[in-house]
Amino acid sequence: MFHKEGFKIILVTALIMVSGLLLIDNFIANYWLQKSLMILLLIGFILVLQFFRDPKRNTIINDGQIIAPADGKVVVIEEVLEKEYFKDKRRQISIFMSPLNVHVTRYPVSGRVKYSKYHPGKYLVAWHPKSSEENERTTIVVENNSSGEILYRQIAGAVARRIVNYAKTEQNVIQGEDAGFIKFGSRIDIFVPLDMKIEVNLNQKTKGGETILASK
Repeated sequence: MFHKEGFKIILVTALIMVSGLLLIDNFIANYWLQKSLMILLLIGFILVLQFFRDPKRNTIINDGQIIAPADGKVVVIEEVLEKEYFKDKRRQISIFMSPLNVHVTRYPVSGRVKYSKYHPGKYLVAWHPKSSEENERTTIVVENNSSGEILYRQIAGAVARRIVNYAKTEQNVIQGEDAGFIKFGSRIDIFVPLDMKIEVNLNQKTKGGETILASK
């Protein structure tokens, strides 16, 4: 199953691959060079397919838990001053997504979208300390009856060049449902209240829609 954001890119890539295979077959006589180029085209197409895969996840909805919005690795767990929306201290959990991870973004909690804003910006590498505030990004806040307001931020990286965000202000959303996509990118920051218990460790791998990040 593939994400809808990848349909156009997959189709274009398939056309390029087929055209490339025909050209190679007709105009390159050297057997080993021909086969090598064909294999490279096939590998490129397979990489595009795996990037846009959208596997089903078994989300157990729980208002007292914050779940991972994306696949990846936990690279930051720290107390910070969140400057854009809360303007107070929160616990930040950051998940880095490599190009091999699933890049679907899922809602970390159920509730009502209170804030959704796009910010143009730079394309620093995702692990850069300033990427959360200076890179292209979207900030979304969902108000949950049990956990309060939870902020998550989609952040573009050095390779990512397009963030897709489906969250609309005053929209009701469900934990684990499709919230967007980061094409060829790269990091998600989640900001939770200081009194919540952190359920993950640094360098732990996360599974979007299933891994519990924090709980009441």
